Amino acid sequence: MSVACCIPVVECVSCLACVRWLWKKFLYAAGSESENWGLATASEFITVPRICRYILSVYEDDVRNPLWAPPGGYGIEPDWMISKKDHGDTQGRVSPYMIYLDHENRDVVVAIRGLDLAKESDFLLLLDNKLGQTKFDGGYVHNGLLKAAQYVFEEECEIIRELLERNPDYTLTFAGHSLGAGVVTLLTMLSLKNREKLGNIDRKRIRCFAIAPTRCISLNLAVRYADVINSIVLQDDFLPRTTVALETVYKSLFCFPCLMCIMCLKDTCTLEEKMLQDPRRLYAPGRLYHIIVRKPFRYGMKFCGPT
Repeated sequence: MSVACCIPVVECVSCLACVRWLWKKFLYAAGSESENWGLATASEFITVPRICRYILSVYEDDVRNPLWAPPGGYGIEPDWMISKKDHGDTQGRVSPYMIYLDHENRDVVVAIRGLDLAKESDFLLLLDNKLGQTKFDGGYVHNGLLKAAQYVFEEECEIIRELLERNPDYTLTFAGHSLGAGVVTLLTMLSLKNREKLGNIDRKRIRCFAIAPTRCISLNLAVRYADVINSIVLQDDFLPRTTVALETVYKSLFCFPCLMCIMCLKDTCTLEEKMLQDPRRLYAPGRLYHIIVRKPFRYGMKFCGPT
């Protein structure tokens, strides 16, 4: 068969794969992924809106004069903020974060914001990884996110320990969005592995909320830390579920349609069971809560979890 004859065949196969993928995506809405999960209770989910407000406040340059606050503000007391670091303070080693002492809810909070599209350091952090590059606690983790988490832990563990010792009945909560969600996931794992540096805090007093998290830990670690780490995924959010490695996504931004075409073919031809057998493959961390805001031809909202 000549090259000229092969080209139409390849085009047809590519088009069929893309059409199948699009049709599957149209019918297989987000609700299909969690249709067999149990419904989350109100008590399980009641903390999440407050956690989101913590994280959103990190995006502000001045929490006393917020530019983007929703009606009613973020619900935080500026005087309870222990510290707030931006890209300049961290020299690009991690995205901006804050430490907040919530006396009302008896909580020591470490909140980290998500990716800043204007900061090259955030992209470099995401690109610092290869499949199976970094092992941690018997599994695999994202190399760049682990280094960012190690930086925060080394910088802030003394402050966190002092806050916990002065407030022995307070919980320790790590919260992050997107890129920050991956960092707090690994920061939580580091804290659990080094609890003696935090005053031997009980495991039950540590928790993590990863909002729209990056895929940052292997499946065995996701299961092992599910009692502490909670992932919140909204509808069809791309980042927690994409089969494309993060470094591949961001290196291919200038040819994203080409990348999606290749992934359509790959997803069409690869069995899910085969992908699950790869221990190096990274996943969204911990216990998953899936927020469903719509279904095909329907209206409504449902909170599913955990899994």
